[in-house]
Amino acid sequence: MENFNDLKYILDGFLFVFSGVLVMWMAAGFAMLEAGLTRTKNNATVLTKNIALFAISCIMYYFVGYNLMYGDGGAIMGSFSTISMVTAADASYPAAADFFFQVMFVATAASVISGTIAERMKLWPFLIFVVVLSGIIYPLQGHWTWGGSELGGIIAGFSDFAGSTIVHSVGGWAALAGVLILGARKGKYGKDGKVRPIPGSNLTLATLGTFILWMGWFGFNGGSQLALGSKADIDGIAMVVADTNMAACAGAIMAALLTQLLYKKVDLTMVLNGALAGLVSCTAGPDLGMIVAFIEGIVGGALVVFAVPFFDKLRIDDPVGALSVHLVAGIWGTIAVGIFNPEVTILAQLKGVVVIGAFVFISSFIIWKILDVVVGLRVDEETEITGLDIHETGLECYPEFKKA
Repeated sequence: MENFNDLKYILDGFLFVFSGVLVMWMAAGFAMLEAGLTRTKNNATVLTKNIALFAISCIMYYFVGYNLMYGDGGAIMGSFSTISMVTAADASYPAAADFFFQVMFVATAASVISGTIAERMKLWPFLIFVVVLSGIIYPLQGHWTWGGSELGGIIAGFSDFAGSTIVHSVGGWAALAGVLILGARKGKYGKDGKVRPIPGSNLTLATLGTFILWMGWFGFNGGSQLALGSKADIDGIAMVVADTNMAACAGAIMAALLTQLLYKKVDLTMVLNGALAGLVSCTAGPDLGMIVAFIEGIVGGALVVFAVPFFDKLRIDDPVGALSVHLVAGIWGTIAVGIFNPEVTILAQLKGVVVIGAFVFISSFIIWKILDVVVGLRVDEETEITGLDIHETGLECYPEFKKA
């Protein structure tokens, strides 16, 4: 029995570490996707944001966030203390392995925001917001869900396997709050109400970023099985990663078909976001079988195609389509669990979406507004026109491309 427990400890710990490494690689995917879908004059700032937000998220979650999310406390929050990396004698996995896996999810939520506010927000106010998000906002709603408090029963029965709402929609709600205060990029919307496309600089990079995210998602969803010590566990992980892949494929193809029908051409950016929307859509329920994953992906891919122009009609400028991918598809994926899982109700899922969404949006809006009043969120007009790179980082990603 002791040998069996040791083997389970090793396998479960390995799952957390290996999956965490895959999810960490998603940070590179977000960076490449955002860099590819924004202009070269802002690329150095984009890359700086992405590495800085990752570092800040990891630090804040260690010192404050983890125990606020999983520590002993009341219905609203855990404890304001730093996590102990000492593994309990009866634990089935190392404490450090669990932390390593969990902290990658926090960084993912922060990465969602980065693309939405790209090309016009100052660097340091954004990073200050990441401090609050990763240290307080994300852990609080995480305490109500994965932390087990259910907010005193208010969201009892809510189910989110790997974070369609808890991670992706949280990033989406925070991004929406910020962009409503920040406003659109200059020249995006004409006085006549027409949308003026601002093409990205490198669709090759954006495609690479999408494939990196796709690969990392196998760790994101697969690792959320949280155990590898039995035949049932590996069966579950295999089903999760197969479903995850199916949802991405379905989302990509649906976006391709719809853009061909609507615009008479296949839009690569929509196909990329369709794949990502499929991934987000299945994240709340990646263990429900291939047919369900296919349906989740199909709907997710379709939602992106219609959500992107919908946000443009509202004059909500989202350079990478993150709101459509992570917020809209995240809501759909969460509700889908209530539709396809007989053990979960649609009402429970809706309550979770509304409660978490309201908390994250309102708290984020307050923080963004304070930052806007105190230090200002938006760069000045000259900086936005000439590019954030020279003013924010003093560097250019492609200096040899500069016109003589």
